Amino acid sequence: MLSLREPTTLQASMTFHQMTEWIRYEGAYPTRERAEEVTRAVLAALGRQLTGDERVDLAARLPAEAALDFTSQIPDPQPLTGWGFVKDLATRTGGTPATTRWDTGAVLTVVAHLADSDLLDRILGQLPPGYALLFGRAELTRAA
Repeated sequence: MLSLREPTTLQASMTFHQMTEWIRYEGAYPTRERAEEVTRAVLAALGRQLTGDERVDLAARLPAEAALDFTSQIPDPQPLTGWGFVKDLATRTGGTPATTRWDTGAVLTVVAHLADSDLLDRILGQLPPGYALLFGRAELTRAA
């Protein structure tokens, strides 16, 4: 059985089912169906934010079904801040900002494990402020 807490060397062959089980664990969702619904919504929303090589490289790290959800979206010309991302997703899904923030963190923490550290750095470098915490990282800013 794959560890739900540690990155795996089998990432390239991880199935969508395994990914959603990992997200189910991280988000403490009662059913796999709920975890799958959250996964699809968050990946689609992230697909509206990323462009370029980061988008292509992340899609290559995701299970095929997850990559399709992610890449089926046309990127917005003006990416949202991290908080804007959560509010927009809450509006689209009918959730509250608090539950949507939880859902986003559960999915993007797993996505961060599937991406290597360098790719995640590039993704965070492309996105506006506020995403690091969503991916389970501290958001550090330089003193002015």
